[in-house]
Amino acid sequence: MRFLVAVLWLLIAGPSPVQFTDVTGSSGVTFRHAASKTSVKFLPETMGGGVAIFDADGDGRLDLFFTNGAALSTQTSSKRPPEKNDPRFWNRLYRNLGGWRFEDVTERAGLRGTRYDFGAAAADYDNDGDVDLLVTGVGGTTLFRNNGNGTFTDVTAAAGATVSGWSSSAAFVDYDNDGHLDLYVGRYLAWTWESNIECRSTDNTVRAYCHPREFSPVSSVLLHNNGDGTFTDASASSGIGAHPGKALGVAIHDFDRDGWIDIFVANDSMRQYLFRNTGQRAFVEVALEAGVAYDDNGRSFAGMGVDAEDYDNDGWPDVIVTALSLERYALYRGVGKGRFEYASHAVGVGGATLQKSGWGTKFVDFDNDGRRDLFVAQGHVLDTVSRSRQGFDYLQPPLMLRNQPSTPATDRSLRPGVSFVDVSASLGPAFARPAAGRGAAFADLDDDGDVDIVIANLDGPPTLLRNDGGNANHWLTVSLHGTRSNRQGIGAIVSVVDDLGLTQSGICSTTSSYQSASDGRVHFGLAGAKNVRRVEVRWPGGAIQVMTEIAADRVLEIVEPAPEVRK
Repeated sequence: MRFLVAVLWLLIAGPSPVQFTDVTGSSGVTFRHAASKTSVKFLPETMGGGVAIFDADGDGRLDLFFTNGAALSTQTSSKRPPEKNDPRFWNRLYRNLGGWRFEDVTERAGLRGTRYDFGAAAADYDNDGDVDLLVTGVGGTTLFRNNGNGTFTDVTAAAGATVSGWSSSAAFVDYDNDGHLDLYVGRYLAWTWESNIECRSTDNTVRAYCHPREFSPVSSVLLHNNGDGTFTDASASSGIGAHPGKALGVAIHDFDRDGWIDIFVANDSMRQYLFRNTGQRAFVEVALEAGVAYDDNGRSFAGMGVDAEDYDNDGWPDVIVTALSLERYALYRGVGKGRFEYASHAVGVGGATLQKSGWGTKFVDFDNDGRRDLFVAQGHVLDTVSRSRQGFDYLQPPLMLRNQPSTPATDRSLRPGVSFVDVSASLGPAFARPAAGRGAAFADLDDDGDVDIVIANLDGPPTLLRNDGGNANHWLTVSLHGTRSNRQGIGAIVSVVDDLGLTQSGICSTTSSYQSASDGRVHFGLAGAKNVRRVEVRWPGGAIQVMTEIAADRVLEIVEPAPEVRK
């Protein structure tokens, strides 16, 4: 029935006015992810890399950073670690030259890397006005401080940011509202090169990558920013370290709207975690009572990518967690005060994703109609899946589910029911091209008013998708500058009311998706509204700032009022 509804919608609506054009070939981005696959099927080979979109050199244009693997052999071990000397294994930074042209500046920037890397998190942790970079991987993390001139310095040891083990997604977040960005680092498994046991495909004909259930969970790490460029490990004191998991994705939001940012962790093949911030520099894990630990049948699933935003414009953040085929992606609708209901089946996400395997994801309003749609980068984790399960593919095209009212609404200030319809086939050839999609990041890379997408594909080139036509509707992008708060305003909640009566909200965050970092500016599609009546910013710490009568189709820069100076 869901499929018939989707077909009927496409027949009625015709071709989408929005197309995503793959501009990778003409962009100058020549990066190709190298997993360095071996016959022994080391588990890291199949997890892929991430992508970060941020302004690395302060020129006002958003640049691209990709993480990469390293050279493996059947003899790789802790004593003979992966090698990254060959340029084909380097991480890569591409400087945005404008006009969808990029230049490789990796060596000049000092970002080649030293290990088998996975994730990237980007934010201005030292409040000096430029964006810094954390890279995660097997064997540890690397914190690169931005020198302000397009180069970076490895300050991991000096800053106290060393994290051992297999680190995956990470988040810069000011969890205690002291104006300094702290750092959550998710760790995947208690795994080593030596513990990579032999596993077989379902039909027992070939060696296959092991299921994560073969390895123990491991606690993630929370580093508190001391405000002087250094961090202190607060994993134990905060309560984060008391909950071993298999973290692959992380998203931040104030889910109960109490003024303190919470942390959602997508765990692989075990319960999901929701860490509620108590406001006392501590967290309580509340996923079960909040309704987000399992699916609607009480089963765990392979949580991989995650995002948290308000897709139905009711004022409460919702959560999407991607999973493997036959599990369906988990959509949790926020119903107020940090509680959720499982909504995958009710809104069409369950039916649309039964045979899919998802990784990087985001609620993104690709057509600027005022409703956040759902994007997922896809590809199965097992390269042997087609041998053991007919009709299931290792390589899969990306997915776009359009958010549309399921009941008529004559007044845009009213919230109709919502359904998600698969419109991927109408968005151009790029959405029909299968790949082993992993990380994904989102930003308006060409400053034309609509959101573009960059996908990091396992063992292949990335995909740069230019949004063509999304700016036919009006839009507003809000860029924050904190003074009392952290410099980027990460954790601030922005709400807008347009002149047609629609209210939307979004969080300033560079974190979500899968092992990736997106532009932290908050983007709103406004459909036919040419003006925004009210923009409200709730800064970390609770201060409220309001602006009124803002023209659409612009980037609105908002500076937090400076703290009063007491004499």
